[in-house]
Amino acid sequence: MNTLKINNVSLVYSNGYKALTALNLEINNGIFGLLGPNGAGKSSLMKTIVGMQKPTEGTIHFNGVDVVKNPIDIQKHLGFLPQYFGVYPKVSAYNLLEHLAKLKGVGNAKQRHGQIMNLLEQVNLTDVRNKTVHTFSGGMKQRFGVAQALLGNPKIVIVDEPTAGLDPEERNRFNMMLSAIGEDIIVILSTHLVEDVRNLCSQMAIIKNGQVVSQGSPRAYLRELSGKLWSKAVTQKELEQVESNHQIIHSRLVERVMKVTVFSDDCPAGFTPTDPSLEHAYFAHLNTAVL
Repeated sequence: MNTLKINNVSLVYSNGYKALTALNLEINNGIFGLLGPNGAGKSSLMKTIVGMQKPTEGTIHFNGVDVVKNPIDIQKHLGFLPQYFGVYPKVSAYNLLEHLAKLKGVGNAKQRHGQIMNLLEQVNLTDVRNKTVHTFSGGMKQRFGVAQALLGNPKIVIVDEPTAGLDPEERNRFNMMLSAIGEDIIVILSTHLVEDVRNLCSQMAIIKNGQVVSQGSPRAYLRELSGKLWSKAVTQKELEQVESNHQIIHSRLVERVMKVTVFSDDCPAGFTPTDPSLEHAYFAHLNTAVL
């Protein structure tokens, strides 16, 4: 069992901006969702975990080792897929993976070849292994990114906004790959997409303004809202009245009609019960103090 413990981590940049504030998390094997809006501090936390920057305060331990003091200890067990994965021009997929495998310490040529071919098969890129990566589609580049992240048999894999820009089919294929690898290692999925967390993660945390506002399982989030959500279609004028009288969890247009969902122990007049979704829970914790 692998364990990552983040204790009271704060990060203040030289210009005084507080990216992370007294953040605490404990993450074990499986896919862990780090969910929050853009600018919440997710990428800052990912870079701090992998040793690209040191926290101003706090400790990070991976399998009992202080990786703030010894970042190489987590880096030798790490696979990292950043939000924007750059590639070298005019280098084939196979040759680039071989280069990266050498950098990760896979020294035996036969072992390196076997691992690369196995990963190319996993991500369905075997047939294009001799093509240059910069010619790949967005989805193919992301799959290549997964392959490079898995070189060297990592114990922890971090993926930062991995499905941004992918079409629905590629996004589904990518999520299937993440699900397959997230059994015996830690996979941290940093995203602002609630659907990806709902589909993949057994545990999650919601982060806002550099702080963890809530942590738990998607199932538990849904359970705490069960029987307490009520919906109604409203006009713009009615919306203002609902906002003043009720705790709105979520509002959105459905076929050009505004539909609001409110939190209440009892059903307000004119509303009907609605089943909670992880999106409801996300907005409940992110934007209100009802929970």
